[in-house]
Amino acid sequence: MEYRRLGRSGVKIAPLCLGTDNFANPTPEDEAKAMLNRAIDVGINLIDTSNSYAKGESERIIGRALKENGRRQDVLIASKAHYPTGPGPNDRGNGRLHLIQACEDSLRRLQTDHIDLYQLHRPDFEVPIEETLSALTDLVRQGKIRYIGSSTAPAWKVMEAIMVSELRGYVRFVSEQPPYNLLDRRIENELVPMCQAHGLGILPWSPLAMGILAGRYADANDYPERSRAQLRGGIYAERVTARGIEVGNEFVKLAQEAGISAAQLAVLWVKDQPGVTAPLIGPRTLEQLEHFLPVLEMTLDDSVREACDALVPPGSAAANFHNSAPWMKMKL
Repeated sequence: MEYRRLGRSGVKIAPLCLGTDNFANPTPEDEAKAMLNRAIDVGINLIDTSNSYAKGESERIIGRALKENGRRQDVLIASKAHYPTGPGPNDRGNGRLHLIQACEDSLRRLQTDHIDLYQLHRPDFEVPIEETLSALTDLVRQGKIRYIGSSTAPAWKVMEAIMVSELRGYVRFVSEQPPYNLLDRRIENELVPMCQAHGLGILPWSPLAMGILAGRYADANDYPERSRAQLRGGIYAERVTARGIEVGNEFVKLAQEAGISAAQLAVLWVKDQPGVTAPLIGPRTLEQLEHFLPVLEMTLDDSVREACDALVPPGSAAANFHNSAPWMKMKL
């Protein structure tokens, strides 16, 4: 397996990362641990979580699993902070008070002395970026985090952070984690070229478009049992559109012609897009994880890439996977 460098850092990661948003919600702990162990066994070395996943339980499961298997040094832990952790006015956002406390809490849940990649789960338009970067720089100097990144931020906000880091001598982002799949390609317009020009790794989330690209949805108003749209509703249900389902059905046919499953092709398409370091896969079961693993060694065929472009042209969208980002005004 060929490992890829994460941005301008000295870190190399596998071309797929294990996302853990399903840990504890709904995946039970024993199966979550089995997935984590299996991922490590095959060489996946970045485990992505957040203090908001299952109210911190995802981090706790990862901490217990790595304590039991003794393989903390074999993986990079990536976590995030931004969302509310309590009722207080300072229990949220990207200010100094919240980030430092959130980091301390995550370290305890993860049972580790450092987080390898600490990411801003969303941008904060109320807190000056200088305060955010200053706090993160202090955490790096204290040895509590190694690298920093952002998630689901507009290109200009990431660029602002890079410029301020360069001017003030603060720690610099090494990565951005945006939503990206064949149904929502809008990051190709500005974010991807910016990351390529300034040396940021890209770690896309939701490469399967919540299973729409695997042909799981037949009706935009009738969700399959145990699908994310059915279990969680809200922003997840909003992402299911009639146009997206139509594309998903065509995509399934394309995958059949290519001789692989639609789920594998969806992840492969993201993995081999220009500028992408490694997409996050978020399996709900060990069986689903096993199904994704062959993608580690696959390469996207140019003719298949062109057929995908014909379904959803570069830079466009057939569903809105930026709907958890208040700054994205466009609705589909």
